[in-house]
Amino acid sequence: MYEGVVQNLIDELGQLPGVGPKSAQRIAFHLLAADPADVKRLAHALLEVKEKVRFCRVCGNVASEEECRICRDPRRDTHVICVVEESKDVVAIERTREFRGTYHVLGGAISPIDGIGPDDLRIRELMTRLADGRVTELILATDPNLEGEATATYLARLVKPMGVKVTRLASGLPVGGDLEYADEVTLGRAFEGRRLLDV
Repeated sequence: MYEGVVQNLIDELGQLPGVGPKSAQRIAFHLLAADPADVKRLAHALLEVKEKVRFCRVCGNVASEEECRICRDPRRDTHVICVVEESKDVVAIERTREFRGTYHVLGGAISPIDGIGPDDLRIRELMTRLADGRVTELILATDPNLEGEATATYLARLVKPMGVKVTRLASGLPVGGDLEYADEVTLGRAFEGRRLLDV
């Protein structure tokens, strides 16, 4: 335990995801030793991001304007929506340069244990986007864990009566991985998603 403001800083840093007590302490002491101009730039960046960044009114992705750059891009295929849990998932998919449709960020996943139900996510907004009948495919790209699977199943059942094609991202073995280290669920998914080898 440290005195006053130092302990307050450690406690606040410890609230960040992925930052444990030891990491919070290391960061705090790094900031104490850092040049005051560097610390001011960091503080300014934190304040500025809270003041200027908002969420896209269409898809829920982070944006600096009313709509994000993806929703404003006229080259995007608006007939295909990829549903993700968080904005960071959009960035991961965009890095692949494989998807040219639009996105819908739910803001999490259904998790009864954490008290998160369908009403806590941006599902109502998704249904509004699907209501006009222009969307032909909904790609469910939620995380391949219990919460992500529950969310994908819930959405698939909700959307099915609308006649929209619902697909799920394939999951299975990572490139460069060894079979012996794969868990049962991953290996099972790899078998389910196997495809014809065209030689």
